[in-house]
Amino acid sequence: MRHHNANRKFGRTRNQRNALLKHLAESLVRYEKIETTEAKAKELKSFIEKLVTRARKGDVAAHRILVARLGSKTAAKKLIDEIAPKYEKREGGYTRVIKLPARKGDAAKMAVIEFV
Repeated sequence: MRHHNANRKFGRTRNQRNALLKHLAESLVRYEKIETTEAKAKELKSFIEKLVTRARKGDVAAHRILVARLGSKTAAKKLIDEIAPKYEKREGGYTRVIKLPARKGDAAKMAVIEFV
C-alpha cells in the first residue's frame, strides 16, 4: 500500500531520482529560472523551498546541509549569500511554476520554475 507516499517516481530508481532533483535544484539556483516538465517542476518546488528555508539561517550547519543536498559549494554559497536574503520577510512560497504549451516531440506538459 502506498498510503502517505505521494512523491513522483519519474520511472527512475531512488538514486536516479535523487540525482535528478539535485541537478535540477542546482540549475535553478545557478540560473534562477529553468524550463522543465510540469511534473518535475512541481516536485522540484517542494525540494527547493525547503533548501531556501534552510539557507535563510545561514549558519555553518545550514551551509553543510545545502552542500550535501545540492552537490555544489558554489550553488550553496549563492543560495545563502544572494537568494535567501531576498526572502527574509517571506514565510514560504519562494518559487512559482508557470505552465507552458506542450513539447512538440512527445507532447509532454512543460513548465517554467523560477524564484519569485
